[in-house]
Amino acid sequence: MKKIICASIVVLALCACNSKSKFNIQGEVAGADGKTIYFESSGLESIVPLDSAKLKGDGSFEFSGKRPESPEFYRLRIGDKIINLSIDSTETVTVKTQYGNFSTNYSVQGSANCTKIKELTLKQIQLQNIVDSLAKAVQTGVITNDIYEAKVNDLMKRYKDDVKLNYIFAHPDATYAYFALFQKLNNYLIFDPLNSKEDIKCFGAVATSLDIKYPNSERSKNLYNIVIKGMRNTHAPHQKVLEIPKNKVQEAGVIDISLRDLHGNIQRLTSLKGKVVLLDFTVYQSAVAAPHNLKLRELYKKYASSGLQIYQVSLDADEHFWKTSADNLPWICVRDENGVNSSIANLYNVKKIPTFFLINRNNELKANSNNIKNLEAAIKALL
Repeated sequence: MKKIICASIVVLALCACNSKSKFNIQGEVAGADGKTIYFESSGLESIVPLDSAKLKGDGSFEFSGKRPESPEFYRLRIGDKIINLSIDSTETVTVKTQYGNFSTNYSVQGSANCTKIKELTLKQIQLQNIVDSLAKAVQTGVITNDIYEAKVNDLMKRYKDDVKLNYIFAHPDATYAYFALFQKLNNYLIFDPLNSKEDIKCFGAVATSLDIKYPNSERSKNLYNIVIKGMRNTHAPHQKVLEIPKNKVQEAGVIDISLRDLHGNIQRLTSLKGKVVLLDFTVYQSAVAAPHNLKLRELYKKYASSGLQIYQVSLDADEHFWKTSADNLPWICVRDENGVNSSIANLYNVKKIPTFFLINRNNELKANSNNIKNLEAAIKALL
């Protein structure tokens, strides 16, 4: 009997420890009988599927995961409808919604961060809707382009002022402050960390606060990388916009990229230190891809032996087309599965395809396609 009691105590203790190491996301989706809900991780480089469930009857679901060492982001998805969530402990988050308004008319309990993320999401959707209506007004001749630009600029300023004051600077250590940094309008980042001194301060505030609480967080390291690059772009290091801890200035001349190549292997941009790198963003299905790659092939053949490497990022939606097209290329070919919505492309301020950058042997960004008049001469100068 004593052995049975002791065994029971051990089992209960193990169960208790196990429950303390996990988080739970549960809830209901009305009107979604037969639909599949997906539970996904929103990583730094890509969206990773974690689990799924086919909804029945009342639409109830439940997912769990190992407690993250530092705050992480997840999402619930049905088709193209998405609810963003954040987890930083062993919390239980309850989400209730309807299939028709899955992403906008949901309730969330158990997480103050997730509640704020919902507020930010609805604000962004409202902003996008207003801008879309203004764009239609231009197309129909109701307003001119000048009026459109003035109105959009005013909307953006008021939106950013609101988010800065009430979400980012109010609680820079909160996960919703991090979420706010990466909101988009027309698929471009609302806060520009590479070209706006004021926006760099926002990224710096969150990076510092996140690093204090979670010193080993990959997200804080990534934010510092972004901040340092932005400071260099805007010549802010001489203006002391913010202090960056010396131990965080870690070869941050470029914002690192870590994506899978044709063989499924992770290729990191910063691992190419010691070479002159041509970082190229392209879409293989575009009309300019073939002549562009022909030009790159000539340069690669000529200078690869002298230390040139090409790191080409595909933004193609069709993975099979990319693999087929890139199969015979001699350089590093990776693909961002988020396509033209790539957060990496946004961080590099890619606004047209192709766009390329030159990186010297010390991992420092030296030039981009906008200011390179003679690409071959620019490469030779770095070699």
